[in-house]
Amino acid sequence: MLLLQVPAVDTTAASLSATAGTQTQSLQLFDLVAKGGWVMIPIAILFFAALYLIFERYFVIRSQSKTDANFIDNIRDMVAQGNIRSAESFAKNQRTAMGRVFEKAIGRIGSPIREIESTIETVGQIELSRLERNMGYLGIIAGIAPMMGFIGTISGIIRIFYDISLSDNISVGIIAGGLYEKMITSGAGLIVGVIAYTGYHLLNMMIERFTLALEINAFEFIEVLQKPTNEPARVR
Repeated sequence: MLLLQVPAVDTTAASLSATAGTQTQSLQLFDLVAKGGWVMIPIAILFFAALYLIFERYFVIRSQSKTDANFIDNIRDMVAQGNIRSAESFAKNQRTAMGRVFEKAIGRIGSPIREIESTIETVGQIELSRLERNMGYLGIIAGIAPMMGFIGTISGIIRIFYDISLSDNISVGIIAGGLYEKMITSGAGLIVGVIAYTGYHLLNMMIERFTLALEINAFEFIEVLQKPTNEPARVR
């Protein structure tokens, strides 16, 4: 019986030891980040700001650029049949950037084609500006974060030489403190910069896909409006 109970005790002891080791490791990681000094505070602020902007813009762009696969086909059919009000109401009910562009364009039917094209272009630029709102801050963060890390690097080097001047002795212990600050801030700044840079360009890719879809739909819409004027010309 005693022999059967011993492994259970050993297993429990090993589990407690592993848990303690994990807690010690997480504490050491926190202490390691804390050694980065005061520069880690603005880098942390930039990190959370970048995450907020990326997720906020992602959900806005995703919802506003969403378009029904049959959207332009339904618009074309309604316009071709003369149901202008139905087409305008259908576009308005989409509650998307694409829907607002074509709602204004349909409302201009009866005007010269050039004016309708100008309306699509103007409203499209307004909607694109709404999608791109605050994205410039991501570009700023992508540039500032590595520079803040570089400031931490300079601060760490200054600290190394200052500590050496006070102790009048060069040792690993004196140099290590400055190296912690130098390397941690540099790494953190680069990581935040990469996150902001990547998010900025991924969001731009989503906007570019929406712009292409808008241009294709606008071309097909204008083509429908031009058909009645082109057909008599072919009869002649």
